[in-house]
Amino acid sequence: MSTPELTLPFHGSQSNPKSDQGKRIILLRPRGFCAGVVRAIDVVKIALNMYGAPIYVRKEIVHNKHVVDELRAAGAIFVEELTEVPKGARAIFSAHGVAPSVRTEAQQRELQVIDATCPLVTKVHIEAVKFARQNYTIVLIGHKDHDEVTGTLGEAPECTVLVSTVTDVDQLVVKDPERVSFITQTTLSLDETRDIVGRLRERFPKIKGPAAQDICYATENRQLAVKAVAPLCHLLLVVGSQNSSNSRRLVEVCEKEGVPSHLVDDASEVRPEWLEGKDIVAVTAGASAPENLVQELIDALRARGYGTLEEVEIKEEDVRFNLPSELTRSAQLHTISTATNTARV
Repeated sequence: MSTPELTLPFHGSQSNPKSDQGKRIILLRPRGFCAGVVRAIDVVKIALNMYGAPIYVRKEIVHNKHVVDELRAAGAIFVEELTEVPKGARAIFSAHGVAPSVRTEAQQRELQVIDATCPLVTKVHIEAVKFARQNYTIVLIGHKDHDEVTGTLGEAPECTVLVSTVTDVDQLVVKDPERVSFITQTTLSLDETRDIVGRLRERFPKIKGPAAQDICYATENRQLAVKAVAPLCHLLLVVGSQNSSNSRRLVEVCEKEGVPSHLVDDASEVRPEWLEGKDIVAVTAGASAPENLVQELIDALRARGYGTLEEVEIKEEDVRFNLPSELTRSAQLHTISTATNTARV
C-alpha cells in the first residue's frame, strides 16, 4: 500500500526511535468533548458534590459507556424513566433533552429537576414550538428512537413527522404542501442532511427551515476533520460508544471517502487484523468520548510500532455553555448559607 503525502499543517510530531518509522499516527483536532457534553458531565459532578449521593439521572447523561460508569461509581443512579425515581428526589435530565410530557411528570412527582439539556438541542425544541404555533407541518430529520429525537418529537407530536432518508421524503404526505417546515437532529451527517433538505426543497418549494442549521458545531467540525484527513491515511479509528450518533457518523463519513474506519469504546477493542498493511492510522473521538481514552489508544498504537505522532488541527473550538440556572441558583444559596453559618461561628 502506497503512503500518501501529508499536505495539511501539523502541530508538531513525536517519534519513537525504536519503532517502525514507516508507521505513523495522525491525531485529529478538534476531537472529543463538545461544550454540551462538558456542561452535562459537570452538572452531574457538581450536583453530587453539592448535594451528595444519590443523584438520579434520566437516561445516559451523554452517550459514552466510560463516562456513565465513572459517574455511576461516584453516586449517580441512571434510570430509564422517572417512575424509577423516588418522589421528591433530585433528578437530572440528560444532554439529549426531554419531551414536555417528561417535565410534566417530574412536576407531578415533585422532583427537584436539574436540566442538563444541551443549549443547541433546546434551540431545536424552540424551533419546533414556533413552527407548530404557525400551523406548519414539521419535518424532523433524524434517527428513530434516538433520545434527542424522542424529546424533540414530543414538543409537537400532532404535527411533526420524522424522516431519515431521501426515500422517506419521497413518501411523505403532508396536510398542506404550502405550510411545511424542517428541523434536524443535532448529530447528523452533514452530507446526508444536505441531500434530504435538498429533496425537501424540491418537493416543497416554500418550505421553511431554521435560521441557522441545527447540526451542532462540534458534529460539523469533527466530520470536516475526518474528510480532510481521509485521503492521507489508510485507517481511521474513532473513540466513542456504539450508541453515540455523532461518533457513528464519523465512521460513516470516512467510509464514504473510501477509507476503512472503526468505532471503538477504548483501545481494548482494536483488532490486530484492522492494522495489517495500514501504515498511517488517523485517530479521532466523538463529542462524548473522554480524552484519556484517546491517549490510551495512542499508547496502544505506539506499542504496535506506530512511532510518529502528528496532530492536525482543522478548526479551533472555544465554545462554552453556562451551567443550568437551577444549579447556579442552588450554588448561590449554598454559598450564602455557608457564609452565614461561618459568620455565626
